[in-house]
Amino acid sequence: MEKGLVKIYCGEGQGKSTSSLGRALVCASEGKEVFMIQFLKGRHTGTLDYLKRLEPEVKVFRFEKMNRYYEELSEDEQREESINILNGVNFAKKVLTIGECDVLILDEILGLVDLGILNVSDVIHLIQAKPEEMELILTGRNLPEELVTEADYISKIGIVKKADSDA
Repeated sequence: MEKGLVKIYCGEGQGKSTSSLGRALVCASEGKEVFMIQFLKGRHTGTLDYLKRLEPEVKVFRFEKMNRYYEELSEDEQREESINILNGVNFAKKVLTIGECDVLILDEILGLVDLGILNVSDVIHLIQAKPEEMELILTGRNLPEELVTEADYISKIGIVKKADSDA
């Protein structure tokens, strides 16, 4: 059985989640079972409804309950939503522990470190819990230096040009 790699898609540019989803489609076409757990996406149903059409080959999970992004919530709402987010992290631990899929994507998990919901050591523990044959993909804007040695592959997505939004 081939070794599953740890891949990280990070950077300021858009397309990290899309890149991980592209990888999910490639793996699903090879007959692999793919789980994607999305964090910090809110409960916006349009995108989620579309992604659900990829099942059963690609299963997408969101644990957040609010219809707004985490950063838009009040302090009380953020505390409540953090509990939901941590339920998603615990689900990820379970998936890793029992090897429930061939590819696990933790979309925007690095953002949880940025917001202080998780520590870098929590992410390292998730990586270390990965079964050898499982591929694990992490995404997020900022890459903590401590994760560089934990990854087999890191792709940094940057902005080369950004059009003026008033034009």
